[in-house]
Amino acid sequence: MLKGFREFVMRGNVIDLAVAVVIGAAFGAVVTAFVGNILTPLLAAVVATPDFSALMFKLNGSEIKIGLFLNALISFLLIAAAVYFAMVAPMNAWKARLAKGQAPAEATTKTCPACLESVALGARKCKWCGEEQTG
Repeated sequence: MLKGFREFVMRGNVIDLAVAVVIGAAFGAVVTAFVGNILTPLLAAVVATPDFSALMFKLNGSEIKIGLFLNALISFLLIAAAVYFAMVAPMNAWKARLAKGQAPAEATTKTCPACLESVALGARKCKWCGEEQTG
């Protein structure tokens, strides 16, 4: 039983997932600090109200706290923008530059002229229809 558990824990995908969770938590703290200490004060300087939590209205004796929702929505949008512009956009640009420098992969299959199915380049007969392959 312990051997099976050890094999499960030592799988590559379990280790990768653990590393991703730890790095994700650390990155989350960095993004939260960036949004809370830089972006929100900048927004407050423009809008002149950094906190909307006091906004609410009453409806049939119930308090509808729309300000708390607005705070959460603004925080989400700022965090999403920070993640996109700090991680996603640079990563996409890097991948595009990397892909531009690579040669296209060589074809490993060809199309059978009789049945139009895909067959291996070195095949002498089509595995689908049995047609002799040339070239």
